[in-house]
Amino acid sequence: MGISVNTNVGAMIALQNLNKTNKTLEMVQKQINTGLKVADAKDNGGVFAIAQAMRSQVGGLQSVTQSLDSAANVVDVAVSAGAAISDILVEMKQKAVSAADSSLDTNSRNALNEDYKALRDQITTIKNNATFNGVNLIKGNTVSIRALASADATNKLTVVAETMSLGGRIVSVTAAAVINTQALASAQVALLDKSLNNVNQALARLGTGAKKLDIHKTFVSKLSDALTSGIGNLVDADLATASAQLQSLQVKQQLGVQALSIANSAPTILLGLFR
Repeated sequence: MGISVNTNVGAMIALQNLNKTNKTLEMVQKQINTGLKVADAKDNGGVFAIAQAMRSQVGGLQSVTQSLDSAANVVDVAVSAGAAISDILVEMKQKAVSAADSSLDTNSRNALNEDYKALRDQITTIKNNATFNGVNLIKGNTVSIRALASADATNKLTVVAETMSLGGRIVSVTAAAVINTQALASAQVALLDKSLNNVNQALARLGTGAKKLDIHKTFVSKLSDALTSGIGNLVDADLATASAQLQSLQVKQQLGVQALSIANSAPTILLGLFR
């Protein structure tokens, strides 16, 4: 095609290339500004949708971790209280065995009985105060505690409560138990042995529940880390590469401007023909 003042093909081509360079430069600058190669759906709709779904999973797993932490704290408090009750039962048995001695005088037995009653009442105090966030697994007002186990909230982990009230299934010793006679003291020894065995078994079950929560929390943490890493692989920009691209595109942009300037000046050759 000849030289024309109406149509400048060279300028058109130069402008198209310059626009293409500018568009690519904007994308690279966006990557550097956001740190993401896929910052929104316009960058890559499919990858953005996948990343958003994975982000939703990570958010759900954060809620699962919070739920597991809360449940673990409740169980830990119950275990600590149960261990204290077990220790008290051991002391009570010592008092009862001593009071069952036929050679013991009345005053000594009465002194042991007072200590026994104080320890007995302490069990109720511990039981009533073994509460975390309004939940008490050994008081008898809660059947169990359920923690979230999956990001969609469909699966749950359950730890069953272990009621340690006096006169109950686990602690057979009643709230009115005394050892002020040899016969009563002997009877209490048997009840204390049974109660101690029951409490220790209940503690074992609570401990298993606590371990179950801890194991699942570790798994959830690893799963969340894996998903977060996967999101990064999908959408994170390689800033080293982006930096190199930026410098290259800036040079290309300057050359494009010069090329467009040269192409735009081409029709001025016609002025020389008409002098």
